[in-house]
Amino acid sequence: MSRRRGVMSEQFKAEIAKDLGIYEKVQREGWGGITTKDAGNMVKRAIQIAEQAAAKGTQQ
Repeated sequence: MSRRRGVMSEQFKAEIAKDLGIYEKVQREGWGGITTKDAGNMVKRAIQIAEQAAAKGTQQ
């Protein structure tokens, strides 16, 4: 069975989890311990960061 490769780096996921206040839960329980809602919020935040980076890139 092939293992699916993650899109976000562990460092980036940790940064977003810290921003959202769920990093302590991740440290205690691992990524499998977060709720679906938390995971969705992480994706939303990652998209916001990517959009901001793209906007900065087009302004230069």
